[in-house]
Amino acid sequence: MAQKIDIPVVINGKVYTLSGFEGEDYLQNVASYINGKISECKTSEQYRRMNTEYQGILLALNIADDYFKAKKIADEVVKDDSEKEKQLYDLRHEVIEAQIKHEASLKLVEEYKEQITALQRKIVQLEAEKDRIYE
Repeated sequence: MAQKIDIPVVINGKVYTLSGFEGEDYLQNVASYINGKISECKTSEQYRRMNTEYQGILLALNIADDYFKAKKIADEVVKDDSEKEKQLYDLRHEVIEAQIKHEASLKLVEEYKEQITALQRKIVQLEAEKDRIYE
């Protein structure tokens, strides 16, 4: 089990301590993402005029929007992956069926070859008997 770590990060100019099991790089990336979203929001004149509570809500809405868009993409990838797995299963099943039919056909060909050989021997035998009879 990974060990929980605490690291100081700077978010919006203030130092916070983030804790987690994910690792220092991950926690730094989270802080960096939050800073990016804050910077993005600060480009709006309306955002800068809002009180701190509204700024926090707008920031949370932007992060939630990113989350739901990413979740939608992830869900589509999972659905696509499931469909591809089903297609792969179906194709494998078709290949197995084709192999079984192929093997059955080969067996039939061998049986026909044996029948042809037996019939050819019978023809030779009958022709030999015919020759003896007419001699």
